[in-house]
This record gives sequence, C-alpha cells and structure tokens, in this order.
Amino acid sequence: MMSDTRMQRGEQWLKELLQLSGFSVEIKVDKEESSLGEKDPLSLNSYWLKIEESNLNETQIQNLIGRDGKVLDAIQYLSNSILNLNQETEEQASYTVELNGYRVQRLAEIRNMIDEVIDRVRTTGREVEVKSLSSAERRQVHTLLKGFEDLESFSQGKEPHRHLVVRPFSW
Repeated sequence: MMSDTRMQRGEQWLKELLQLSGFSVEIKVDKEESSLGEKDPLSLNSYWLKIEESNLNETQIQNLIGRDGKVLDAIQYLSNSILNLNQETEEQASYTVELNGYRVQRLAEIRNMIDEVIDRVRTTGREVEVKSLSSAERRQVHTLLKGFEDLESFSQGKEPHRHLVVRPFSW
C-alpha cells in the first residue's frame, strides 16, 4: 500500500537524522485525522512523526524543540523537503514532527489566540495582525479560518518578519 511506504520512509529518515545527531530514539508514526476527527481529503497523506522522549533527558528535549519550537520546525521543514524530493505527486505526503506534546499544546495555544483575534476582528470590524507564528503555524491558521465565511486571512511581509493578517471578508 502506498501510504505504508510514506509512513516507513518518514519514520526511517527521522530516526536516522536523529541518530546522526547523537540521539537514540524511536519514532512512532500516526496517520493524521482532520481537526474534526473525520477523514479529511487534505489530511489523507498527512502523518505525525512522534519522537519518543523516553530515552531523552529534559535538556535534550528542550534542545530538540528549541526556542519557540524553531528546532522542531526546522526538523519538520527538512522532513517535508527531503522526503518529498523526487517523489511522484501521489507519493508525496505532509509530515508533522512532534516531541513531548509540543505541537498539540502549541496548536491549543494558537486556537485560543485565534479565537481572541476572531472576536476582536468581529467586534471592531478592523484587521488584526498576528506576529508570533511560524510559516507552518500560519498555514494551519489559514486552513482553520477557511471555515469562516465572514473572515479572510493572508500573510504579509518577508521572513523573518512575515505575519498573518485576519480581517472581515470584503466582497
């Protein structure tokens, strides 16, 4: 089955990368469900590569996550770039790299922040800038906001100062 090879490739590649970096860890792979808990066509080729933290100490975990998740984001970016390189379109996949619950916790923080932004935009009728998001997180928010017909979002600026803007949908 195609998805098994994508899952195995992701698991093997990440395990090898971390071994080369001096970390002896296991990788657990899960197929991603949509945020609604149902099969979403966009998440059919999405996998969570979970780094098992049982062999890591607190310092190693912090170093692998990095300040504001920057190291974990870099590992995730590398995973997606390298694992999809020279792959046929139907063999490509999206990989989320997770360690110690960081992504799940961060997603909850982002959802709370975005709920406040949505309220502010709806109350004031003005656009609101959100500056503290990585490119992967901005993509998540764009996807999340697609469900709101009265709002629109876009990214503005150049990295590393790129930010997300949410505003009332203009006809």
